Amino acid sequence: MTDTLLHESLIRRLIAEYCQYYDDGRSEEFASLFSDDATFNVFGTPHRGRQAIHDNIGRQRPGMPPGQHVTYNSVIDIADDGSTARAWTDFLYMSKTDDGFRTSNAGRYHDRLVRESDRWRFAARTIVFLGDPVPEDA
Repeated sequence: MTDTLLHESLIRRLIAEYCQYYDDGRSEEFASLFSDDATFNVFGTPHRGRQAIHDNIGRQRPGMPPGQHVTYNSVIDIADDGSTARAWTDFLYMSKTDDGFRTSNAGRYHDRLVRESDRWRFAARTIVFLGDPVPEDA
């Protein structure tokens, strides 16, 4: 496997771990996916640093119905030096209802990634919900 394919595979795993850790309420593991100084932008609010991401994003809010992420159409660009990357991934978020399931959110993740000694991590993640404008810094 070439270095590019290996790193794309590792980044796809990072994106999948994000979904599964969030959906399963595994907030410590969820937070570990972000660099120490990462930024997470959601609903127009930036959360800076791994601890803030853990405290504000890493678990579902009380009263939210159980849900599950579905991601697809990832486009990954790895920098020539192999130390950073950009990724764009479409997503749906499915929620359980009394009579089945519904799509409660859809949009695209805009990611800036950094390769650290042990793995790829999110340096910045901006969630752009379907129909919302893409911020210039995403």
